[in-house]
Amino acid sequence: MPAEYKPPLNPTLEAFGARIRARRNELGLSQEAAAEQIGVHWTYLGQIERGQRSARVENIVRLAAGLGIAPGQLLDGLPVGDD
Repeated sequence: MPAEYKPPLNPTLEAFGARIRARRNELGLSQEAAAEQIGVHWTYLGQIERGQRSARVENIVRLAAGLGIAPGQLLDGLPVGDD
């Protein structure tokens, strides 16, 4: 594991990021192309996908719209952490 590896902040963000990545891959988009389509910076999208950053409600809506899905599809059934 590289020295600069930064783990996900918690299981909720890790699962949320995995859903974002899965949808992006479903659409056949690179992080850069998806970020442009969503309207965010590609480094922000990468942090979200790795569970290293928590998205604000406004950005969850933006992510969902840019990926062509409902926000609920990104949120329903996520694990709830104790932190």
